[in-house]
Amino acid sequence: MPLRLPWAAPLYVGAVQLTARATARLPQPERTELLRRNSTNVANLRAGRWATLITSAAFVEEPLPLPYGAGLLAALGAAEVRWGTARAAGVFATGHIGASLLVYAGLRGRVRTDPPDATARAIDVGASYGFNATLGALAATVPHRGARAAATAGLLALGARPVLRRGRTFTDTGHLVALALGVAMGHGMRAAGRGHRSTAG
Repeated sequence: MPLRLPWAAPLYVGAVQLTARATARLPQPERTELLRRNSTNVANLRAGRWATLITSAAFVEEPLPLPYGAGLLAALGAAEVRWGTARAAGVFATGHIGASLLVYAGLRGRVRTDPPDATARAIDVGASYGFNATLGALAATVPHRGARAAATAGLLALGARPVLRRGRTFTDTGHLVALALGVAMGHGMRAAGRGHRSTAG
């Protein structure tokens, strides 16, 4: 079987980085407003700006640092090679959109939107929810049971640590939610694979 090389992962990471460098050249007020318009914050989602669930993944507040960008590319590329482009994109999108909606549901009744407070209008963009979901799904599909359990437990523990601290933010919760969604999707893919092999046998 020929080696399948990822193409969507480098295309996406490269586009995010180019967009970040372009927006960094804007005057600060224009840049802030652009990011805020594309954020999955309470004010936007309550106003029905559902397109931000997609556009928010195309923007980051700052150009990606090299270690983070390399990690994002490695995780998304590994997922694309392992599962194919469509399924890897589906895991990323489900984690990004699912975590954004669940965070919104948790914040909706707790923040003021008339007039909107800082949390309601917070800048909330980036690839981190989809990144975390992809990591969770990769961990949950590790072939060896012991390594799979260790990887999954380790990631969930790392994701839970910021949520337990006093200065936690809603994005800390979103990262943990996205990880959990990814783990659930990974378990689902493993179960589906076992069922397919059983039927084929």
